[in-house]
Amino acid sequence: MNLEQIAAMVGTPAYAYDLAAVRAAHADLRAALPGQAVLYYSLKANPHPRLVTELAGLGCRAEVCSAGEIETAICAGVHPDAILLTGPGKTAEVIEHAFGAGVHRFSVDSPGDLARVGAVADGYGVAAECLLRVNADEPVPGMGLAMTGTASQFGADASWVIREPERFRESGGARVTGLHLYMGTNLEEEETLLRQFEIAATTAASLTRLLGTPAEVDLGGGFGTPYAREGVRPRFRTLAGRLAAVLDEHLAGWREGRPAVAFESGRYLVGDSGVLICRVVDIKVSKGKTFAVVDAGVNHLGGMAGLRRLPPIRPTVRPFPGPARPAGNVPTTVVGPLCTPLDAFVRDADLPRLSVGQLVSIPNVGAYGLTASLLAFLGHPAPVEVVVDSELGAGEFVSVSRLALTREEDTAFAYHLSPLSLEGSR
Repeated sequence: MNLEQIAAMVGTPAYAYDLAAVRAAHADLRAALPGQAVLYYSLKANPHPRLVTELAGLGCRAEVCSAGEIETAICAGVHPDAILLTGPGKTAEVIEHAFGAGVHRFSVDSPGDLARVGAVADGYGVAAECLLRVNADEPVPGMGLAMTGTASQFGADASWVIREPERFRESGGARVTGLHLYMGTNLEEEETLLRQFEIAATTAASLTRLLGTPAEVDLGGGFGTPYAREGVRPRFRTLAGRLAAVLDEHLAGWREGRPAVAFESGRYLVGDSGVLICRVVDIKVSKGKTFAVVDAGVNHLGGMAGLRRLPPIRPTVRPFPGPARPAGNVPTTVVGPLCTPLDAFVRDADLPRLSVGQLVSIPNVGAYGLTASLLAFLGHPAPVEVVVDSELGAGEFVSVSRLALTREEDTAFAYHLSPLSLEGSR
């Protein structure tokens, strides 16, 4: 992508996504999985409709967590039958929205979750097919952010299911027809990925004897890739064959689709497709430290970094037209425009000397970028989002859009509001 051209045409800050990179990542992930495997795209990584449409066209199903993601997936061309609604806090309203949209497949985390789905299914007079999400009892060594294998809000402990299997088979119009195991996230080492899939497959096999042969076993994902720093997306070149051997051992019949074996990914599929382009607004020195203020902050990128679960963001300095700058690097803290000292991308980074007006880009932010950030904080406009397809040649924009937050008065409560508050909402 020509970032300078994009910045000149749409301004900064701007996100740019390349569909060619999405296709390349999809091809690499498919090559790392057995050919029969089902692949879900997790919209939480990036729900941009153009990316969802691209991946749906490549054969991905959609894993969603909300009514908004359901609507995005359907509008992007995903058939409701190919949508799986997951998450530990599905309310009756969200479940009803799913059924109203034609989505009948759920991942459930507990007997209570199963009962809520079953009750709504009864009301609609339809059957719900559910994957039971299971929290494996064995953790995966070497995993940073574990999703299961420890005390967790995700899934039912395998020991609980084994102890009381009758509570996890069906409820009302909902029937458990498969299993869902997701062990961890952002794993860049093939050995760790394989180990988590071994534990997941072993757990699934042990539950089959109690719950019956599943129609589908979703073994999760966790395929890692660099985030907000230079780096190359890993290729898991020997994973497919080794994974097939694990499935042969624990899930006999998977090659004929009994059960269908599924995986899910968000980060890996879109992570290296995206770049955030921003511009230096000011340079200042405070108590001997150099600060570069740019026009993007944690409201545009890195809100999840506040959870201290992500590595520091590492900006890339773009060439700056005009007179040559002094040579040499200087420790620089790159900050955004927000009124909080927490709005810092990186502190005391060894960077080339920056100049006002210079472009700074942050690579590998196609996943967990804009929609995972503090978008509403201080009310700055969202960055422009540009979708290109580098295989079509330079300057081939597929889409240019901007997210906008609006406030709508809930007229159902109008009789509780004073005339002044109603007037102010118009």
